[in-house]
Amino acid sequence: MANSLSIQSDADYKLSMKPQFEEIDYQSTPLGEVILRRRTMQTLDNLEVYEIMLGADFLMSSLFTVVEEELSKLGLAATEQVFPDTKLDVVVGGLGLGYTAKVALDHDSVGSLNVVDYLQPVIDWHQRGLVPLGKGLTGDDRCQFVHGDFFQCALSDGPGFDPDDAEKKFHAVLLDIDHSPDHLLNEAHAAFYKPDGLKQLASRLRPGGIFGLWSDDPPEETFMAALNEVFESVETHVVPFNNPILGRDSESTVYVAKL
Repeated sequence: MANSLSIQSDADYKLSMKPQFEEIDYQSTPLGEVILRRRTMQTLDNLEVYEIMLGADFLMSSLFTVVEEELSKLGLAATEQVFPDTKLDVVVGGLGLGYTAKVALDHDSVGSLNVVDYLQPVIDWHQRGLVPLGKGLTGDDRCQFVHGDFFQCALSDGPGFDPDDAEKKFHAVLLDIDHSPDHLLNEAHAAFYKPDGLKQLASRLRPGGIFGLWSDDPPEETFMAALNEVFESVETHVVPFNNPILGRDSESTVYVAKL
């Protein structure tokens, strides 16, 4: 009994000594300082949470991944309906902690996945195994990281989403970068969410291709109108998820548009 208590006490001591907050990496980028940190949340049974910050902005938290995962599930379900029995070429805009990409790779229908991110440190964190999903993404031959500006790559006269083929067209493009079409990380992105910007993105899709978008805001009428000018059909999915910080459910939106 004494040995058992001693072991338990030692385990409790080690847990109590575990840092509640740890900065794993910090780097300067053209957009500002980007930080990877890990937090132990004692109020959630010592849950280990990874966070990416850009300056004062939260880019991603492993505490909230439901909607990022639904972006892949809903976007690829629509794509598989249009292109059955096809090995799909897919783009994910925004790597973050890798949840959108990981769920995309869970689909056997995905033949290739190009994940475009402007922040080289975020790509490095995955390649170095500093984030939980990094090794799974880098170990999948279908997945390649593309260091670039998604919004420039989307332009019809831009570099495209594949470094080896600037003219390559894709079955689906899934975007998770800005907070919403109205709440941008960079005001330079604003033109993308207008009809002319969406038309340029559409030029990167195969006929019938799917554009999916994560938004932290409710469905927005102005953006819906812009999508309907370019795409044949548009759906919005309001996705609830548990928010333990607020002690209630929150909601975000996934847009799914078919060319």
